Amino acid sequence: MNIEEFRDLMAQKTYVEAGAKLYDMFHKLAQEALKITVELNNKYHTPEEIIEIFTKLTQREVDKSFRIFPPFYTECGVNIKLGKNVFINACCRFQDQGGITIGDGTLVGHNVTIATLNHDYNPNNRASITPKPVKIGKNVWIGSDSTILPGVEIGDGAIIGAGSVVTKSIPANAIAAGNPARIIRKIENCS
Repeated sequence: MNIEEFRDLMAQKTYVEAGAKLYDMFHKLAQEALKITVELNNKYHTPEEIIEIFTKLTQREVDKSFRIFPPFYTECGVNIKLGKNVFINACCRFQDQGGITIGDGTLVGHNVTIATLNHDYNPNNRASITPKPVKIGKNVWIGSDSTILPGVEIGDGAIIGAGSVVTKSIPANAIAAGNPARIIRKIENCS
């Protein structure tokens, strides 16, 4: 199975039974991601070197405007898609098997977790999983220590307050906060 086939299956939200060929691919990709993130996290790199490392990690072209403050952790890497002028602060964790898309100009605060997998509710099948992509729009600001759960979409210009747990999609230009996150107001006069 190649990376494009993997991405296509994840986009279909295919149930992945523990022990299946696709499940084994998760573990293979995780080992590669561990190697690359150890390289990223354990010494200083110039911004240009970080772009090269992230291109290797995601197996996609990463724009030269991308910035990140390591350390950064991921269990896969190849299903992260970044826009231009994206900034990711230190200690973030992306569980990207199901797909994470981050739009242009988005800021991700310290210690943010983005999850894209749910385990089976049946205890006899608990290791089996269902992927659900997370889509973050343009010019979003995700506050420190927030968690974004599988299947969530965050609209352009939205703000997620620090420490929030986002369980449902948030519309454009909304400010959401809390656990679970709820919309506390809209941002007016956005153009």
